[in-house]
Amino acid sequence: MTTFTDLGIAPDIVDALAGKGIVDAFPIQEQTIPLALSGQDIIGQAKTGTGKTFGFGLPIIQRLGDDPEGGVKVLVVVPTRELCVQVTEDLELAASNRPTKIVSIYGGKAYEGQIEQLKAGAQIVVGTPGRLLDLASQRLLSLKNVSEMVLDEADKMLDLGFLPDIERIMAQTPATRHTMLFSATMPGPIVALARRFMTRPIHIRATDPDEGLTQANIKHLVYRAHSLDKDEVISRILQAEGRGKTVIFTRTKRAAAKLVEELNDRGFNAAAVHGDLNQDQRERAMAAFKAGKKDVLIATDVAARGIDVDDVTHVINHTIPDDDKAYLHRVGRTGRAGKTGIAVTFVDWDDLHKWALINRALEFGQPEPTETYSSSPHLYSDLDIPAGTKGRLKPAAPTAAPTRSATAGRHEDTPAEGGRGERSSRPRSRTRTRGGRSGEQAPATAAAGASSEASDAAKPAGTGTHDGKGHEHHDGNAAPARRRRRRGPRPGNTAPAA
Repeated sequence: MTTFTDLGIAPDIVDALAGKGIVDAFPIQEQTIPLALSGQDIIGQAKTGTGKTFGFGLPIIQRLGDDPEGGVKVLVVVPTRELCVQVTEDLELAASNRPTKIVSIYGGKAYEGQIEQLKAGAQIVVGTPGRLLDLASQRLLSLKNVSEMVLDEADKMLDLGFLPDIERIMAQTPATRHTMLFSATMPGPIVALARRFMTRPIHIRATDPDEGLTQANIKHLVYRAHSLDKDEVISRILQAEGRGKTVIFTRTKRAAAKLVEELNDRGFNAAAVHGDLNQDQRERAMAAFKAGKKDVLIATDVAARGIDVDDVTHVINHTIPDDDKAYLHRVGRTGRAGKTGIAVTFVDWDDLHKWALINRALEFGQPEPTETYSSSPHLYSDLDIPAGTKGRLKPAAPTAAPTRSATAGRHEDTPAEGGRGERSSRPRSRTRTRGGRSGEQAPATAAAGASSEASDAAKPAGTGTHDGKGHEHHDGNAAPARRRRRRGPRPGNTAPAA
């Protein structure tokens, strides 16, 4: 294996990587690093997860120098916030033994912190197009001294409509800069961009061998499952032998939010990353997943850009991706760095035509997905799920919800204890209105209270000397007395009969 020292990387950077167990270079790094160190413009064709971040990151840090002066010298443009955070973390690791400062510039976060880091003299900026242009237009970010520029996942920027923004950004940088562009595919607009803004670039293609290796390391399972049974099937897959971190892809934000709630209710440690969450929530979810505090991450396609976690064992496509490229991007979260992985894809009846196209493009040789239910024997054997596994973890069974529902189901004739006064207070107030003093008793139910008053008050209405305490007709006249107070004074001997 080729080491980073063999490729000409400085000892302090090599030591920083070795401290995290990163010693040997990936193929894309072997091809990119020597050319990038020499200042050669590069077009690198490689998908996410092949190690291209260090392929361009190590050379730009080294070319910046041991002790660079303050001010923006390096600009790395990425399409999404998640990828921005991921690239920043990788560069910070590589530069941890140098005084080089790196700042992330992206939307969804407060301006102040990012502006302070720029003013403090950050030399490397990693950012998304919108926020970069925003700060540049306010003259808070100057690109006139940029000597190193990287465009990462250029095809994704094209898909998201960022290409005009990229051209505006590049126009603000010096024409003499060193430029590297990375893209999984090379559509016409990307090629035109490279011709316009790069100087005699060398094309490095690392896609095919890496994808072939990835396919060999991943076991692909394709099931036609009923939509109402998917949650149960997924919950059983999550209990497979040897399952580690798992990424589940959904088509919509709503489906992601619903699934994370369902899985947490079943006792799993799940987090979600989707567009309805603010940036802090998304970053916390990603951090918890990387740290292992959450072992299931549910994501939509756009939010998933930048999920760069090496120990993902399973990828589950809750809904089938739109095409073969999206499929490869999703399942590429697992089977990284020579490890094995499992990819499970659910195909709905309405999406069989999509699977036919993916199957043909990737030559899986499985034109028909296997009809699968949560009780299907092949589900257990395919994924090594222990026999008798159900879709709910045992520790999650005694939750607070059944206790509350059981408490709520108590009969109201039992006096409330410790905060259950709301239900019993309603009959009590009705009793006071209708029957005067007898409301001081805490009636068992509205019916019981009414019957007790009927037996004690209704019969003696005609025999007022019943209590023998000088209060003739007091009980019988209690309700009319309340009416006198509400309607104004009336002669006391004109009380109407009850």
